[in-house]
Amino acid sequence: MREQTSFRVFRWLVLIPLAIFTVLPLYVMVTSALKPLRDVQGAFEWWPSNLTFSPFVDIWSTVPLAEYFVNSLIVTTSATAFSVLIAIFASYAISRYAFRGRGAFAGVVLSTQMFPGVLFLLPLFLVFVNIDKSLGFTAVYQTRLGLIITYLTFTLPFSIWMLASYFNGIPRDLDESARVDGASALGALFRIVLPSARPGVIAVAVYSFMTAWGEILFASQLTNSASRTLSIGLQSYANETNVYWNQVMAAALVVSAPIVAGFMLLQRYLVAGLTAGAVK
Repeated sequence: MREQTSFRVFRWLVLIPLAIFTVLPLYVMVTSALKPLRDVQGAFEWWPSNLTFSPFVDIWSTVPLAEYFVNSLIVTTSATAFSVLIAIFASYAISRYAFRGRGAFAGVVLSTQMFPGVLFLLPLFLVFVNIDKSLGFTAVYQTRLGLIITYLTFTLPFSIWMLASYFNGIPRDLDESARVDGASALGALFRIVLPSARPGVIAVAVYSFMTAWGEILFASQLTNSASRTLSIGLQSYANETNVYWNQVMAAALVVSAPIVAGFMLLQRYLVAGLTAGAVK
C-alpha cells in the first residue's frame, strides 16, 4: 500500500509539470489569437484585456490563406492516397509472394529511413529541373505534382514496411480459402486481407497525411507563389515592417484543426495499427 501511494505521488509529480509544459504554449497561442496586434506586441498579459475575434477574420485577407489551404489539401490527400494504394500492392507482394530479390528490396526500402531528408533535397531539385528541361515546360518543379512525388519518397518506405509486417500477421489460409472459392489474387486482397488489415491501413494513411501536411523544408524550396502550401504560407504574415503575431497564432490554430480533428477521430485505429504491426 505504501509503495502504491508513493508511486501515485511520483506519477503526479511527473505528470503535472509535463501537462503544464504541454498546455502552456497552446494557451499562449489561443490567447494571442484573441488579442489586437498592439496587445500582442506590448507587455504580456495572461488574459486578453481587449478580447477580439478579428484576427480569425483578417487571416483570410492579409494573405491568400484559402489558396494555400487548397494547395495543402490537394497535395496532402493525393500523396496520402497514392502512398496507401502503392504500399498496399507492394507490401502484399512482399508478404505473399516469393520472388528473386524480395529480401533485398525490403532491406532497401527500410534503409531509406536511415538518411535525413535534407540529403534528398538537391537530388530531387536536379531531377525535377532536368525533367522540365527535357519536356520544354514546367511539369514538376515548383508544382503541386512535384511536391506530391517528393512526399511519396518519404511516406512510401515506411508505409510499405509497416503494411508488410501487418500482412505477415494475417494467416495465409484466408487467402488460400478465398482462392479455392474462386477469388482472384486481387479479390482475395480486397475482400479478405484488407478488411482484416484495416487498422494498419488507417495508421499508414494517418502517418502519410501528417507527414505531408506539416512539411516545411521541401515545400519552401520546391514551390512558388501558385503552389505554396500552408506551412510556407504562414510566413507571409511577416513583412519588412511588421509581423502580425495575432494572425499568425490564429492561422496556426486554423491550420492545426484538421490534423487534430483527424487524429482524435482515428486515434484508436492509429494506435491499434502501430502496435499490431510491430508485434506481428
